[in-house]
Amino acid sequence: MCNILRVRWTIVPRTAPQPWIACSGCGGLRAFQPSGKIRLNANGRQLDAWLIYRCTTCEKTWNRPIFERQNVRDIDPAVLDALQSNDPQWIRTETFNLEALKRKSQHVDEFSEFEIEKDILLETANWTMLELDLTVPFPVSTRLDRLLASELKVSRARLRRLHDGGTLRTSSDRADILRRRLKTGTRITIDLSAEADREQLWRALATGCPL
Repeated sequence: MCNILRVRWTIVPRTAPQPWIACSGCGGLRAFQPSGKIRLNANGRQLDAWLIYRCTTCEKTWNRPIFERQNVRDIDPAVLDALQSNDPQWIRTETFNLEALKRKSQHVDEFSEFEIEKDILLETANWTMLELDLTVPFPVSTRLDRLLASELKVSRARLRRLHDGGTLRTSSDRADILRRRLKTGTRITIDLSAEADREQLWRALATGCPL
């Protein structure tokens, strides 16, 4: 297919998930946010590692275990280096480890606000098909229809009609894909051959680059 405008959307949430933990300072359950710091404790050849969280109300700390009593030789060298250097990227990735958070908290707040980077991967002359490739490095609570509606300025009702009519297709065969959370590898293809304003309006919205 040679009539394509292909754009990669990279979606990154602005706020890390916040678990609700019993706070000794407040005397009840409170939301805790990551501090961006790690605590390490060495006992001979064994190592404990925690991610430090702070109460959003009183600043009391909670240490979320990353691992405990782990033999140093069994730890991936890259992980060990990240822990010892308080590597911010590694820490940020770990703050979005929802499975680990849910093992320690019965309730975890997720946030829908995100930042999006749009990169043109391919643009052919007189294109009529818009392809959007999603990259989602961290879990995002936003649904696909809400993302498309906000970025392309199209109502969710119209998106459903386009999907049901075959004008909008995705790489997933799920009937409810528009209501699913964003996932890396999802490709959305929209046939815009009947849209006279695709070069001006649709291109500007999809790429973030007005003509």
